[in-house]
Amino acid sequence: MRSGILNVYKEAGFTSFDVVAKLRGILHVRKIGHAGTLDPAARGVLPVCIGKATKTVGLMTDWTKTYLVDMQLGIRTDSQDMTGTVLEERPVTVSEDMIRQVLASFVGPQDQIPPMYSAKKVGGKKLYEYARKGIEIERKASRIIIYEIAVCSIDLPHVMMQVTCSKGTYIRTLCSDIGHSLGCGAAMADLERMRVGSFDRETALTLDQIQTAVSEGRQGEILRPIDAVFCDLPSVKFPECLTLAAKNGAPVGEEVLEQCTFWEGPGGECRAYDWSSAEQGQGFRAYLADGAFLGIYMRCKEGLRIRTFFYEETV
Repeated sequence: MRSGILNVYKEAGFTSFDVVAKLRGILHVRKIGHAGTLDPAARGVLPVCIGKATKTVGLMTDWTKTYLVDMQLGIRTDSQDMTGTVLEERPVTVSEDMIRQVLASFVGPQDQIPPMYSAKKVGGKKLYEYARKGIEIERKASRIIIYEIAVCSIDLPHVMMQVTCSKGTYIRTLCSDIGHSLGCGAAMADLERMRVGSFDRETALTLDQIQTAVSEGRQGEILRPIDAVFCDLPSVKFPECLTLAAKNGAPVGEEVLEQCTFWEGPGGECRAYDWSSAEQGQGFRAYLADGAFLGIYMRCKEGLRIRTFFYEETV
């Protein structure tokens, strides 16, 4: 199977590792990695990289994410969600206006202390390993950004909201912190990830749907190309004379740079480019003359040189 990215809809009950393990069996490939862990009880978008696309995992985990969250007020648990042990219950007497004001105060950059029940490592061990033994470890706060909190509905003690945030954000902790600010406590009752970068809920496929597509020989239809990860970078097409060298990741010298043109993809036009205006270190999606994706090249004094190579021969 060729390299690419699957937009998987992880269902509740599966760990992210379970999804990868099952896909290895469905696709009969070993080199697979997921971008952005979801808790077993959570569901939603989980991009999974196949083959050479695994080189993009680190980039994809940095992407902005959007969640649909059911926050239950009036309760605190040790895991900050409803799967944990209840530590405290309080009556919910806050008004809707107060809830909206407090939610608005959480929008923006902030420091967040990761929960004990998480896969974050401290001293070489995952925090949940300590938590399961009843040990609480001091944790350093991480800088996160909450870009938006949109209230979907309020039916106390439940508040449904859509949260768009940066990498490293724990939604369980966000709910707990909001509950603390409201004075009544809160825990995450349900979580669905709606979007990771350009991968959304509407186009995500369950494992059963992927199995069906593969059984019917339609795996090519559901596999997103690697260059979809880099859609924010300008694209350049190399001339025919560079095909052999480019397939081997060779740099492009300044003397032939003028033959490399800007390209808008299949059906788009190629146009000349003033290469003197490209800053040193500027990244470009690079393609062969036939439109095959090569990888990411970087502008340098000598011309262009490969930064990340993705090319693979098609059968």
